[in-house]
Amino acid sequence: MLRTTPLQAITFDLDDTLWDNHGVMVATETGHYAWLDRELGAWLSMRGQQGSPSFAERFPLEAFEQRRRALARAHPLRRGDFTWLRERALREMLAEFGLDPAAARLWAGAAMERFMELRHRVEPHPEVEPLLAGLSRHYRLASITNGNVAVQRLALGRHFPVAIAAGEMFAPKPDPRPFLAALGRLGVTPTRAMHVGDSWREDVEPARRLGMRSVWISPQVDSLPLPPGVHRLDHVRELPALLRRLGQEAPLLPGC
Repeated sequence: MLRTTPLQAITFDLDDTLWDNHGVMVATETGHYAWLDRELGAWLSMRGQQGSPSFAERFPLEAFEQRRRALARAHPLRRGDFTWLRERALREMLAEFGLDPAAARLWAGAAMERFMELRHRVEPHPEVEPLLAGLSRHYRLASITNGNVAVQRLALGRHFPVAIAAGEMFAPKPDPRPFLAALGRLGVTPTRAMHVGDSWREDVEPARRLGMRSVWISPQVDSLPLPPGVHRLDHVRELPALLRRLGQEAPLLPGC
């Protein structure tokens, strides 16, 4: 067993670390856009204004994606604020579709409410709830995400007294500022903290540069040696075993 400096805090990425995110995003992207097209069409029809093409025919989903990328280039400080980019893109396209500014704002906001409802239909891995519950008895926990999931809206949010939405602070990972903000609110130094995430560029590297220990959730086996303080796991469920190997406190998970 390797003895290391005792940890006081563990920070977590969310998407593709605590749950699989691809299916959620596909359902959210297509679902909210189809909702907007359908409901807007019905509203216009009631007003005797519905014609052809429909909104989604005039602006296919690919056009929405292109508009968001263009806005990110035009507003670099907002490049990680995905909620703002989406709503701004919708407002612009709805105005070009013929809606007056007030109606465009109303429908863009309604579509984003639908988006956020679908976006939070995530299914954390079964081991995540007992893992966080056990870890919270030994460590201060925080989440640091570039995504627009508000973890407080999820049941597991109660385990995160500190939740950092990096894009909303105009400093998406790998910028060090969201990590520093989390550490400051947790009241710990980097050497007493560990970060867990699935991205080498956005999670491992910035945490390592600050002096935090890092856990890389990556099922892809790589024979290259990892830098000191960096550990690769196939799945977040393996975190307690790693902590025990490092001489740290760790919960026992059912079936593990």
